[in-house]
Amino acid sequence: MASDRILRSHPISAPFAVTSYEKSTERLYCLNSKAIRLGLAPGMGLSDAKALCPDLLTRAADHYADDRFLKLLARWADRYCPWVGFDGHDGLLLDVTGSTHFFSSEADLLDDIHDRLYSYQLNVRSGLAGTIGGAWAVSHFSKGVVPNGQLKAALSPLPAAALRLDETTCATLQRLGLRTIGDLLATPRATLGRRFGLPLMRRLDQALGDQAEQVNAVAPDVSYAARLNFPDPIGLYDDVAAALERLLHRICEKLKTQEMGTRVLLMTCQRVDRASVQVELRLARPMRDAATILPLFERSVREIDAGFGIDQIRLEALSVEALPAKQLDVGGAQVKQNDALSDLITRLGSRIGLDKIKRFQVADSHIPERSFIVSPAAYCEAEGEWEVQSGRPLRLFSPEPIDGREKSPPTAFRWRRMRFSVAQATGPERICPEWWLDDPDWRSGVRDYWRVETRQGRRLWMFFTPQNPAWFVQGEFA
Repeated sequence: MASDRILRSHPISAPFAVTSYEKSTERLYCLNSKAIRLGLAPGMGLSDAKALCPDLLTRAADHYADDRFLKLLARWADRYCPWVGFDGHDGLLLDVTGSTHFFSSEADLLDDIHDRLYSYQLNVRSGLAGTIGGAWAVSHFSKGVVPNGQLKAALSPLPAAALRLDETTCATLQRLGLRTIGDLLATPRATLGRRFGLPLMRRLDQALGDQAEQVNAVAPDVSYAARLNFPDPIGLYDDVAAALERLLHRICEKLKTQEMGTRVLLMTCQRVDRASVQVELRLARPMRDAATILPLFERSVREIDAGFGIDQIRLEALSVEALPAKQLDVGGAQVKQNDALSDLITRLGSRIGLDKIKRFQVADSHIPERSFIVSPAAYCEAEGEWEVQSGRPLRLFSPEPIDGREKSPPTAFRWRRMRFSVAQATGPERICPEWWLDDPDWRSGVRDYWRVETRQGRRLWMFFTPQNPAWFVQGEFA
């Protein structure tokens, strides 16, 4: 790793790293300073800090905003090298090996980074060395560039904490009189290994380059968004549709490249009065064909209130999922039929909501009322052919009690304020409850189902509960 050049700073590193001072849930600010990092002692309490700086302002730390800022800073650091990684929650590591020749020297590279960040009102600390551990140590306890071949000499005067050791180990080293890295190097390795184990020896070897350590580059976040600004405000439907078509083509090309499809698209129209209008399109299937998606926007775009004009339109794919390329030669007609149904669901869903369009799905249960489920059609696939169970009614409803206590169907009964007399009864069919599920409707135990034909023409599905003798009507045949 001798040829590698690593920068680390607070908040940047080569590896290069950048950090902010945040030792608790409070972040500290000075009225006369715009810096992220303040010259306060690490671990200092809030009351002590305010005693030293009466004008100190505090507010609760926003860790989510810090992480988001660090990600943005990582994207910015790509200008110096293509290999940028995070160092905890307060720093970046940049592997600038092979990138320093764009500057007259490595010191000029550091100066350029500091100047640019200072123009953004950020103060940082950095260190550049041949190893990650060396860059980390220099950025925290020194500064500048460590020339090749001088890493051991540069690290020797630094405290032992520069090796990224935990506080307990550092305190023990202090009690033993091993205050600097040079003291550790002068101590026999066998003695250090027996006393402190592998963690200390690994950190020491990593800092000196005797043990390999690499920068874990941050995978870039792919943004499926596009924006269009207009020199003059627009407001007609044709103009908005034309702009939307251009944005759709740009996003769909990126989706096609990544083999992804979108489920949710959000169009934001910024008006000249600084108000914004948003149009959200939810799709019943993942799509990346601009020509197919554009007509689905028509109704929503026509309802946009353009006010005094729109000067910016932004389109973003909020939800994406994998959509690999498929061969359409076999079964192409069926695929087109399914896509047409999904597009119909999308058009209807844009008016009443996708969640309100339901589809019946087969469920694995022998209980009549649980042999199917109702799911939003946009978020489930259609099942194949349903297995028609003989003896099941066309209409099924909640059990409705009728008079009767005998095991055989009553010869006459009242149901829904009507009197019926039985002409023929077929059964029984015993159905047991699913004991592994606690269903209040089935706590009465087994049911004996009968197909009952009445003289009045109604064909009913009735059952009897032997444990608690009673009769109920649950369905009706055609």
